[in-house]
Formats: sequence, C-alpha cells, structure tokens
Amino acid sequence: MGELADIVGGGTPDTNNADYWDGDIDWYSPAELGDQIYADGSVRRITEAGFSNCSARMLPAGQTILFTSRAGIGNTAILRHAACTNQGFQSLVIGMHADVYFVYSMSNRIKKWAEEKASGSTFLEISGKQLASMPISMPSLIEQQAIGSFFSRLDSLITLHQR
Repeated sequence: MGELADIVGGGTPDTNNADYWDGDIDWYSPAELGDQIYADGSVRRITEAGFSNCSARMLPAGQTILFTSRAGIGNTAILRHAACTNQGFQSLVIGMHADVYFVYSMSNRIKKWAEEKASGSTFLEISGKQLASMPISMPSLIEQQAIGSFFSRLDSLITLHQR
C-alpha cells in the first residue's frame, strides 16, 4: 500500500484555545464517517493558527481516502475538499500511479486486513507503518481507471435512487 499512497495521520489543536477553533479548515473526526462515499464538510473546523500548532496535515481533495484507524477501523470516504483530520485516521493520499475510485472500491478488503493486523491494549488501532505494509496487487492504471469509473458511476446512480 505504501507504494500506492502516502499514509497520513492527523492531529488535534489545543481544545482549550478558542483561537484554534471555528475557522475555515475542515477537521474530521472518525465519528463523522458513516455510509457516505464522499466527505463534503466536517462538523468542526479549525483556524490557520490551530492548523499551524498541531500535527495535522492538509489532505488534498479528490485524491485522499479518509481511513479511520481506531475503534471503528476502516471506515472510509473520499475527500471532496482539502481538509485535515484528528489522530483517529491514517488517510490514504493516492499517488499518480493509482486511481482513487479503484482503491476506494477495495475499502472492504483493506478494512478486513487492517482489522486483522490492528493491536492495542485499550483499543485496537492500526498504525500508518502497518497500513503501508499491506500487500496489494494492482492492475494497470488504465484498467484501474476503467474499474474506478464504473464504480463511481454505480455509486452515483445508487445515491440518486436513495434520494
């Protein structure tokens, strides 16, 4: 997996510093990921000062799959707008040799693998290093894009019918 994507953890600004909160930067927590395919906006937002004073990294839109790494391992969503996360994530920033929708279509397989490899005494967690070590076979980029496009259209159709 580490050859396909950068694995990026998150961080939390000081919750007691009001200057760090209610800004313009989406900041996700694992509880916000459910059955949706896309992450379109977070419940809480942080300021530039909050972002600068924590370990969170800005994740690019359209090429990031948010991936929960703690209790509730493997919940996923494709990020539609640049954002950051708290430390309950090991997000996948997909590189140019892979298709984000194709990798997203493998979410259940990735989740199962992560749950098997997770460890911890208080609660199970998968580290970025562990996730990067996941063996994964990939077809050519052209095949990935065709498969990813199919799943993207299928997901859009399902969403349309659910409305």
